[in-house]
Amino acid sequence: MSVTDELIRANESYAASFDKGDLPVPPGKRVAVVACMDARLIPTKALGLAEGDAHVIRNAGGLAKDALRSLVISQQLLGTQEVVILHHTECGMLGFKNEDLYEKLGDEAREIDFLPFSDLEQSVRDDVRFLKDSPLVPDEVSIRGFVYDVKTGRVAEVS
Repeated sequence: MSVTDELIRANESYAASFDKGDLPVPPGKRVAVVACMDARLIPTKALGLAEGDAHVIRNAGGLAKDALRSLVISQQLLGTQEVVILHHTECGMLGFKNEDLYEKLGDEAREIDFLPFSDLEQSVRDDVRFLKDSPLVPDEVSIRGFVYDVKTGRVAEVS
């Protein structure tokens, strides 16, 4: 049985007791979380969120540039007023360069900036600054950045 088949089977159990079908579309806590796609980080668990509480936008590195489209929709159409940037220790985006992937993938990949970074806390600060400077993000939106420690499960704010 493939992993996908296992996931579909697990969904049958989940759906059998599902009782959240009446949740409103806007997130109840009016917050959007931008987090890395790393499997060791489950933002809802790490931040104590339940279904319906928040928009969780995930991508490689948890980068704001990749999440901007979703954040604009989250804020402008669905009313979120806060953004949490959540990067993590031991991130796979640390320690490689675009050229490493270009060599591996060939010329077709040269059109893509994979957005690697070398300093974890600076990447959080850069993402917070990017969103605060964006004309697409209202000034009144609260934007804060954090690092999740994959060894302890704790989050620490980056200033």
